[in-house]
Amino acid sequence: MSTSSSPTSARMPANRPRRSPLLLTLVSVAILLIAFISFTQVYTEVLWFRQIDASEVFRTMWLTRGLTFIGGFILMAVPVWLSLHLAYRHRPVYAPTTPRQENLDRYREAIEPLRRVATLAIPAVMGVLAGITASANWNTILEWINSTSFGSTDPQFGLDKSFFVFVLPGLRLIGNQLGMALLMALIAALVAHYLFGGIRPGEQKGIILTKAAQWQLGITVAVLVIVQAGRLWLSRYDRMTAAGGIVPGVTYVDDHAALPAMAIVAIAAVLVALLFVYTAWKGNWRISIIATLTLIVLGGVSIIAYPALLQQFQVNPSQQSKESDYIQHNIDATRDAFDFDDIEVTPYEPSTTGKKGDLRKDAETAASIRLLDPNLVSDTFRQLQQVRPYYSFPQKLDVDRYNIDGDMRDTVISVRELAPSSVNNQSWFNRAIVYTHGFGVVAANGNQRNPDGEPLFMESDIPPKGEFPEYEPRVYFGESSPDYSIVGAPKGATPRELDYPSDEKSGSGQVNNTFAGDGGPSVGNVFNRLAYALKFQDEQILLSDALNEESQILYDRHPRERVEKLAPFLKVDGDPYPAVVDGKIKWILDGYTTAEDYPYSTPQPLQQATEDSTTASAPNAVATLPDDEVNYIRNSVKITVDAYDGSVDMYQWDKEDPVLKTWMKVFPGLIKSSSEMSGDLMSHVRYPEDMFKVQRDLLTKYHVTSASEFYSGQDFWTLPTDPTTKASSGLTQPPFYMTLQMPGQQAPSFSLTSSYIPARSSEGQSRNNLTGFLAADADAGNKKGQTAESYGKLRLLQLPRNTTVPGPGQAQNNFNTAPDVQRSLNLLRQGESEVENGNLLTLPIGGGLLYVQPVYVRSAGETSYPLLQHVLVAFGEDIGFAPTLDEALDQVFGGDSGATAGDAGTEDSGDGESGSTSGGKDKDSKSGSPDKALNDALQEAKKAMEDSDAALKEGDFAEYGKAQDRLKNALEDAVAADPSLAEDAAGNESSAPSSAPADEGSDSGK
Repeated sequence: MSTSSSPTSARMPANRPRRSPLLLTLVSVAILLIAFISFTQVYTEVLWFRQIDASEVFRTMWLTRGLTFIGGFILMAVPVWLSLHLAYRHRPVYAPTTPRQENLDRYREAIEPLRRVATLAIPAVMGVLAGITASANWNTILEWINSTSFGSTDPQFGLDKSFFVFVLPGLRLIGNQLGMALLMALIAALVAHYLFGGIRPGEQKGIILTKAAQWQLGITVAVLVIVQAGRLWLSRYDRMTAAGGIVPGVTYVDDHAALPAMAIVAIAAVLVALLFVYTAWKGNWRISIIATLTLIVLGGVSIIAYPALLQQFQVNPSQQSKESDYIQHNIDATRDAFDFDDIEVTPYEPSTTGKKGDLRKDAETAASIRLLDPNLVSDTFRQLQQVRPYYSFPQKLDVDRYNIDGDMRDTVISVRELAPSSVNNQSWFNRAIVYTHGFGVVAANGNQRNPDGEPLFMESDIPPKGEFPEYEPRVYFGESSPDYSIVGAPKGATPRELDYPSDEKSGSGQVNNTFAGDGGPSVGNVFNRLAYALKFQDEQILLSDALNEESQILYDRHPRERVEKLAPFLKVDGDPYPAVVDGKIKWILDGYTTAEDYPYSTPQPLQQATEDSTTASAPNAVATLPDDEVNYIRNSVKITVDAYDGSVDMYQWDKEDPVLKTWMKVFPGLIKSSSEMSGDLMSHVRYPEDMFKVQRDLLTKYHVTSASEFYSGQDFWTLPTDPTTKASSGLTQPPFYMTLQMPGQQAPSFSLTSSYIPARSSEGQSRNNLTGFLAADADAGNKKGQTAESYGKLRLLQLPRNTTVPGPGQAQNNFNTAPDVQRSLNLLRQGESEVENGNLLTLPIGGGLLYVQPVYVRSAGETSYPLLQHVLVAFGEDIGFAPTLDEALDQVFGGDSGATAGDAGTEDSGDGESGSTSGGKDKDSKSGSPDKALNDALQEAKKAMEDSDAALKEGDFAEYGKAQDRLKNALEDAVAADPSLAEDAAGNESSAPSSAPADEGSDSGK
C-alpha cells in the first residue's frame, strides 16, 4: 500500500500549479494598501481629537470598543470552538457495520482536509460577528461600570432607578450574547458529533450517543437552560418599560399574574437544567425531554394564557379601578422623566372683547412683540446683506436677544456664511485655499421695521458696523462651511484667503487674510498630507505646492456634527444658533442626555416629536433629533463652538442628572462647570427648542394628573397644525421665541411658547378652539456662572373646556375670510406681487389671547424678497389690519390699546433709511421710490374704504362722498406708480358706488 502511494506522492508536486510571483506581489500590495488606508482613517481621527484637546475621549472610546469586541469574540468563539474540538477529540473509532455508516465514513474522509480549517474558521467568523455586535454597545458597558444612583426607587420592585437605566441594559446584553453563544455551541456539537460518529442512528430504531456526546450535549443544554432562566428572570424588570398595556410599565395583570409566573418558570427552568446534568450522567433523556415540554407548557399557560384570561374576565370589566394605581405610576414617572413634574398650571378665562386701554398692564410685552418672521426674512437678508454671491444665509434665521444701551431687544440674527457651491471658479485652489470662511453676523430688531418694510438692522455690512461691540467676524466653522479648507502660513507670507470684498479703487477688489488660530490638524509634513489625501480622496492635498509647514486642515466644521463626534453620548439640538459673545461669534448648542429604561415612563419618538413645519421647510437649517425612542431626557449640557477656531466648550448645566454624572466619570475633564460661563454667554443661553417640543408633545396628555381623568381621555389635547402652510401638509406649528409676561409673572421674560387645541374625536373630528397655552422661561440671566432662578420654569394656561377662544387655525381662517382684510390684500396682490403670511404668534395679554401675524409682500423676479407691509391682529372675534402693529392694536382695543408697539411711528420716520445701519446699500428696484409710492397709495386706498364703510354705517353721506373722492385719488396714484393696475383700479372705482345702497340696506335691515 505504501509502495503504490509513493509514486503518486512524488508526482503531486509536479502537477501542482505554480503560483505567479507577480500575482503574489499584487495581492500583497493590495493587502498592504487596504491596511494603510484603514490606518490613515484611524490616524486622522487621532490627529483630530488631539488637536481639539480630547485625546482621552478617543482613547476611552476605542479602548472600550476594542475590549467589548474581544469580549464578544471570546464569548462566542470559545464555546463554539470547544464544542467542535471536544466532538472531534472524543469521536468513536469503530468499523462501519451498515451501508449508511460506510457512506458516512466516506463523507468524513472527504471533509477531513477541511476539518482543521473549519474548526478554526467557523468559531472565528461567528466570534467576529458577535464582537461587532458587542462593540456597538460600548456605551452600555461604560454606563454600567460607571453608573450613578438616581436616589429614588421604582414603585414595583423597590430598586434604585439606576438599576433599570444603567445595570439592566448591560445584563441584558451579556445574557443575549451568552444565550446565542450557547445555542451556537449546541448546534455545533450536534453537527460535529453526527459527522464524527458520536451520534448515529440505531440499527433498528432510535439514536445512539456515545458517552462523550451524552456528557457534552447534556452539560451544554443544562447551561443554556440556566442562562435562559436568568434571562427570563431579568425580563421581569423589562416589564417596567413594556408597552402593550393600558400605559407603558407594569399593569394589574403583570403585577398579579405575569410577574409571579415568570419567577416560577425561571426557578422551574433551573430544576430542568439539573435534570439535564443528571441525564448527562445517567443517559436517560426521556425525563429531561418530558420536563422540558412540561416547562414550555407551564410557561405558555402561566405567562400567556392565564394573564390573558385575567385581563378579559377580571380587569376589562373594571379596568379603571383595577389599573388606577398603575396609570398613576405612569403619569408620575413620565412627568419626572421628561422634567415637567413641577409645571405651574393656571386656570385662565380669557376675555374675548378688547376694550380701550386693555394693554396698559402689558405695555412692555406689547412693545416687544416680534414682527420679523425668521422663516421668511432670509431672502430679505440675502438681498440686502449678502454682498457677494459666495456668501449665504440659512433658510431659517435665529431669534435671540441683545442688550443695547441697557435695553433688551428681541433680535433676528444670522451669520453671513460662505456658500462654497456659489464660487464662480470651482478650482481646487479656490475651494480649498482661497474661499475658506464667512464674514460677520447680520442682526435686525425683531419688533421694528423701516417704512418700506425692510428690517431695521442693528448690525450689518462688511466690515461689520452697527450697535454690537467689536468682535472677531471671521466664520471658519459654520452650518454651510466647505468639507475641508487648508489654512495657515508662515509669518510674513502673502495672505491668500479671501477675507471680504473691497471697494478700494487702488486695491484688487478684495481683502485677504491668513488664519491665525489653532483650528485643525497640521498638514505641514508629507505623511500627514498623504493621510488626508487618502481620507478625502483628493490627491491635490499631497501634490499642491500651496501647502506649507504651517498649514492646517479644517474639517468636521458643522457645529452640531462637531459636538456629536466629540461627545457621542449626547443628543444635540437640531438648531444651533450664533451669538456674539465676549468679542467672538459662538455657536450655542444644547446637549441632551437620554435613557430608554426609566421605569414606568412613556417612551417618546424623538424625531416625530421634534418635527414641525420649520424642520420640513428648512431642513438644512433646523434638523430633528435622531429617530430614537427614549423615556428620559435632560438638557444637561450647554455647548459653544467658536466660529473662528472651532474650539468646543461644554458646560454642566443640569447638576443633578445621574446620566450626565455617569458620563463625567467616563470622560473626566471633558465637561466644565457652569460656573465658568461668562455673564455675556449666560445672557444668550435660551431654553432649548427640541426639549420644549418633546415636553409639549407629552403634555397633550400628561397635563392630566389624575388617573381617573387620564383613563377617560376626555381632556386630551393636540398640537395645532401650522396655519401658514398648506392645509394638506398637516405639519405642526413650531414653538416661538418671544419676550412675554405670562399671567401671574412679575415681569416679561424671553420665553418659548406653544398652544394647544382639543384632541381629535374617535371620528377624526377636532375643534380648533384654544384649550391651553404653554410657555417656558428661556432667560438664563446675565451673571457669570449663575442661572436665573426662573429659567426653565414651565407655565401652562388651562382654558375652560367650554371656551370659544379661536385656536391658531380659526384665527387664520378669520383673517382669511374678513371682507375688509381681503379687499386690502387683493390690492396688495395687484400685478405679480404675492402676499405671504408670517408666523402667527399667540400672546396671553390684555386679559385674553392676542394673535399677531405680520403680512409680507413679495414682487415677482429672481431678486425679489418679502417686505413687511401690514400687520394682522385678532382679539376674540375682533380683527385689526394696519400698516403697523401699533395701529392694528388700537383698532381692536377701542381706538387706544393703552400700549405702544415697537413699530409705532414707522410711517413718519422719513425716507426709510433712518435708523438702518445698511445705509440703503444693495437695494434693487424692489425697494425704490416707485414701490414706496405704490405702497403709500394702497394704504391710503384702504383707509378711504374703511372711512367709506364707517360713514355708511353712520348714515353720513357727505363724509361718504369725501371718502370716495379720496379712494379715487388713491387709486389714480397707485396706477401712476404701477400702470399695470389701470384696469383693476377702474374696476374698483366703478364698483364702489354700487355697493352703497346694498350696504345701507343691509345695515338698516339690522
